[in-house]
Amino acid sequence: MLLLRCPLPLLLLLLPLDCRPQKLPTRDEELFQMQIRDKAFFHDSAVIPDGAEISSYLFRDTPKRYFFVVEEDNTPLAVTVTPCDAPLEWKLTVQELPEEASGEGSGDPEPLEQQKQQITNEEGTELFSYKGNDVEYFVSSSSPSGLYQLDLLSTEKDTHFKVYATTTPESDQPYPELPYDPRIDVTSLGRTTVTLAWKPSPTASLLRQPIQYCIVINKEHNFKSLCAVEAKLSSDDAFMMAPKPGLDFSPFDFAHFGFPADNNSGKERGFLKSSKFGRQTSPKPRVDLHRVCIGNKNIFTVSDLKPDTQYYFDMFAVNTNTNMSTAYVGTFARTKEEAKQKTIELKDGKVTDVFIKRKGAKFLRFAPVSSHQKVTFSVHSCLDAVQIQVRRDGKLLLSQSVEGVRQFQLRGKAKAKYLIRLKGSKKGASMLKVLATTRPNKQSFPSLPEDTRIKAFDKLRTCSSVTVAWLGTQERNKFCIYKREVEDNYNEEQKKREQNQCLGPDTRKKSDKVLCKYFHSQNIQKAVTTETIRGLQPGKSYLLDVYVIGHGGHSVKYQSKLVKTRKFC
Repeated sequence: MLLLRCPLPLLLLLLPLDCRPQKLPTRDEELFQMQIRDKAFFHDSAVIPDGAEISSYLFRDTPKRYFFVVEEDNTPLAVTVTPCDAPLEWKLTVQELPEEASGEGSGDPEPLEQQKQQITNEEGTELFSYKGNDVEYFVSSSSPSGLYQLDLLSTEKDTHFKVYATTTPESDQPYPELPYDPRIDVTSLGRTTVTLAWKPSPTASLLRQPIQYCIVINKEHNFKSLCAVEAKLSSDDAFMMAPKPGLDFSPFDFAHFGFPADNNSGKERGFLKSSKFGRQTSPKPRVDLHRVCIGNKNIFTVSDLKPDTQYYFDMFAVNTNTNMSTAYVGTFARTKEEAKQKTIELKDGKVTDVFIKRKGAKFLRFAPVSSHQKVTFSVHSCLDAVQIQVRRDGKLLLSQSVEGVRQFQLRGKAKAKYLIRLKGSKKGASMLKVLATTRPNKQSFPSLPEDTRIKAFDKLRTCSSVTVAWLGTQERNKFCIYKREVEDNYNEEQKKREQNQCLGPDTRKKSDKVLCKYFHSQNIQKAVTTETIRGLQPGKSYLLDVYVIGHGGHSVKYQSKLVKTRKFC
């Protein structure tokens, strides 16, 4: 990659004539280290430096453009764009440079107007485009030489973003790597505490690079990047210092953390109103989002939470050398309710999230506001099976074990009240989604076949592809299939730990996606579809997942399938 040392507004106009591209110094050279330390060097620059992450700002509907030059053909290239608090549209293109722009040409330069047209009149070849708020990557092991152009646009609002580009992606690895199981596990749940555990980043355990973990807690939703968290918080809020080993959070910690302590229930504690200069700052609107960095521990207890409240937890591995981060797959949990058993009120046609501790129970109440002939209960058990009982005006109507998605239709009765009792599994905590409705046509849950397994055809297995099939239904639904390479020692026990069916395609990497398609058949015997997944590596193991997405956007995952390509063909 080349850094162009010219006045930036004249980058395109003067590139062939007056700019002599120089190779960007490696990160071992003194000059480049000086440039990186001098943050103003790249401020508002239209040139992307090689191997350094830049942060910038987009005004709504105002595009921004960046450039960099790759001097030689067959150069590795990786570009990472991180949206912060709004989705981005971005596109990467490349166009061939005039001979003089490579720094190796000879002879008289062409007239300026002619060279300008060579650069500005060409649209270039589009390499990649994306629209959304995911952290997205463009990676190529062999890129052509030329002028690369990155165009970014935000159509929703003014927003921050980050860009990282490198021509040495194999050796750089600035972003921490995720473990094979990147989930956060809820290992213990109380009325005011939640204990979280996660597997360490291979960057720390194998590459021996300094990694610290930062937890983010809020009551609204999960975050896809630490940049999005930073955009949500006010600029004066800083990361908390790691608590002392073995103590986790104390009430004093939570004075910083923003949660009320038990001994001050009538008042909310806010963030400390001081800065590094010792001055007092004016009060800011309270943001119900909190983060804390805890060093390199892999288990942590969050305390002083509110009972019977759902929290969302995100974990970010931060490389302290580069200050770059990677997000684990977030989770959510509802703290244990008070000693007095509360009953959750179900609203007609609205999906309700329910969390049940191991061997625990939850009570739900459904009281239709109008007369009805039938009532439908849909239950989606995300993990292990749960026991459900339904009583109407005290009379037991239903008692069954539910695993996956089940639907029950019961006869209605004027002014009837329904009490639903859900009993959790003995194996661990349970998460469910429950829907009650008196309108049979208003279903947020997709219909499912009785058999939700994925079948792999061993005879059609090759070194680079596998062929699988699954059952559909008579109702037209959208099916999406995803793949993920796993280690050869990946077993059924590990696969079972990942069977949280409530985690939808939005939690998966875009690179995992194989395809999406609509499928149904009026003949239930013929409601089967097959797909061949290509582009796989010989002798590698892959975990395949199929998601069916209903009309209301709710998704359900089929049973995961572990497949392995042939080693020799």
